Amino acid sequence: MKLTTLCYLMKENQILMLHRVKKQQDLNQGKWIGVGGKFEKNESPDECAVREIKEETNLDINELIPRGIVTFCYNDDEPEYMHLFTCTDFTGEMTEDCAEGNLKWIELDQVMDLNLWEGDRIFLKLLIEDEPYFLLKLIYHNDVLLQAYLNGKRVH
Repeated sequence: MKLTTLCYLMKENQILMLHRVKKQQDLNQGKWIGVGGKFEKNESPDECAVREIKEETNLDINELIPRGIVTFCYNDDEPEYMHLFTCTDFTGEMTEDCAEGNLKWIELDQVMDLNLWEGDRIFLKLLIEDEPYFLLKLIYHNDVLLQAYLNGKRVH
């Protein structure tokens, strides 16, 4: 079982996005995503998110808001369970050099214009509209979203 976190930092009608362009053999190559990563041994979801955000952005998180769990099914790979968070309460100086890609603050009304996973559009809309905690299952074949289920109901 793959356990990961994904966090979207927000400020002044903007969302922090990571353009994944720096790593070789990256499933997310060329896509814009949030910050986060894989759990380390004995980490809780919030501990993982705080650590990953610090590593990727150099920002210190004062409060995380749990927003949902995304089950990411990709081809025949083992499913990935992404614990999804948002954060508006953070401090520090953001790094200019992230090993994962390029960090950029994007206006909320422009985020859907980015090169995103199709399923990310579903949960980003829920995050931006401040929907309550949700469960989302995304089933992909390569880059094509085959099916999506929100709280058990098919939405794609």
